[in-house]
Amino acid sequence: MKKNKYWSIGKNIAKFVITAAALYWVSKKISFQDLKQALSDCNYLYLLLALLFYCLSLVVASSRLRSFLDVIGLRLTERYNLRLYQLGLLYNFFLPGGIGGDGYKIYFLKKNYAVKGRKVLSAVFFDRLSGLWALSMITGCLIVFMPRLAIPNSMTISALLIGTIAYVYFLRLFFKDFLAKFFITHTKALLVQSLQTLSATAILYALHFDGKFSPYLLIFLLSSLVAIIPSILGGVGLRESLMTFGASYFQLDPHLAVLISLIFYSISLLVASSGIYYIIRPSRLGTDKLPSAEEVEQELEKED
Repeated sequence: MKKNKYWSIGKNIAKFVITAAALYWVSKKISFQDLKQALSDCNYLYLLLALLFYCLSLVVASSRLRSFLDVIGLRLTERYNLRLYQLGLLYNFFLPGGIGGDGYKIYFLKKNYAVKGRKVLSAVFFDRLSGLWALSMITGCLIVFMPRLAIPNSMTISALLIGTIAYVYFLRLFFKDFLAKFFITHTKALLVQSLQTLSATAILYALHFDGKFSPYLLIFLLSSLVAIIPSILGGVGLRESLMTFGASYFQLDPHLAVLISLIFYSISLLVASSGIYYIIRPSRLGTDKLPSAEEVEQELEKED
């Protein structure tokens, strides 16, 4: 028990150090006065549009997860699944330890439904993997329309095709049940990433940008990969550091790149905060009391 406690504390310290280092690096590359000025001049109607696109992406993402849960025989209503998804978003930002929103959902569904934890884990895993596939596809499309990268289109398209074929073959070999719903789940995954890309595009319009959008959108999509790196507060600092690095590489405006990231982060935090409602009223999730973070972490460690 002590070993697990020390491991949890160590992970939190590491996450704090990574985040603090990223924020410090970004602070040395930008002017906060310029950021403040750009924010004060932005078009709030486009920011509202960015918020709308992001909210729509989460509705589709929730539906995508429900499709994966259907495969393992766990049939939830769209409304209930969306409520649980909202709570998971909140915990991705604030839940202590290393379990995050996905771990919480796995535990919650296992506890309240007659389904094995490993089955739920596989559904959540492929939900994430489908998102990564969609992110790769859209990123590849942007690369095709960016000749300045000097990457042959044939190489990019071949990489996407080979990766997709290998992915489908892996599913056919080991997870045939998930392959049966490949088209619907991955269409939703593409829609999720497309809507979030539109959200970033709306943010660019809100900041009165009238140049080439594709380089900024490319580094925005690549920065989404930081979600897999342990950090605190939903990855703040890490995304901004990658956006700043990408802006430097592509000779873009680092202030604009950081603003895109910060505004998108603020939108995602605002939407995730709606999950607080279910902490106050757990009855909306069909339970009298939500399990604590310690309870979830201990149970998941037992399975490991």
